[in-house]
Amino acid sequence: MQNPPPVQTSSQPPVQASKSSTGLDENVAALLSYVMTWVTGLVFFFIEKDSRLVRFHAMQAILLGGIALVLGIVIWVVWVVLLIIMAQISDVLTMLLNLVFMLLMVAFYLGLLIAWILCMVKAYQKQYFKLPVLGKFAEQFSSK
Repeated sequence: MQNPPPVQTSSQPPVQASKSSTGLDENVAALLSYVMTWVTGLVFFFIEKDSRLVRFHAMQAILLGGIALVLGIVIWVVWVVLLIIMAQISDVLTMLLNLVFMLLMVAFYLGLLIAWILCMVKAYQKQYFKLPVLGKFAEQFSSK
């Protein structure tokens, strides 16, 4: 019969979940700032006074939601304008253009969904996960 491994004792106290000024745990507040992208990000950015983690993720959610909204509108407007132009030229070109833009939109929104979920997971894990380009701006704006 084997002996059980010795019990490891630590001199450090158990890790306490740090609270934000909202009354929620930091990781929960950071996660919730992504739920409705820029809307909840804006709410948490303005009501959070203490936690840099929550302010960082709130600002990154604002930037992610804002850029996604603007790019989505720009892609849609370009798509409609090109469809109107191509409809006057050729039906085959219109169908091909429509297919290309549909694939572009699917790729755009799939990438956005992946980034959104990844940000929420990292926020819950209390990690300062920076999205390319947006993370740098979020860090600058949240530190003020």
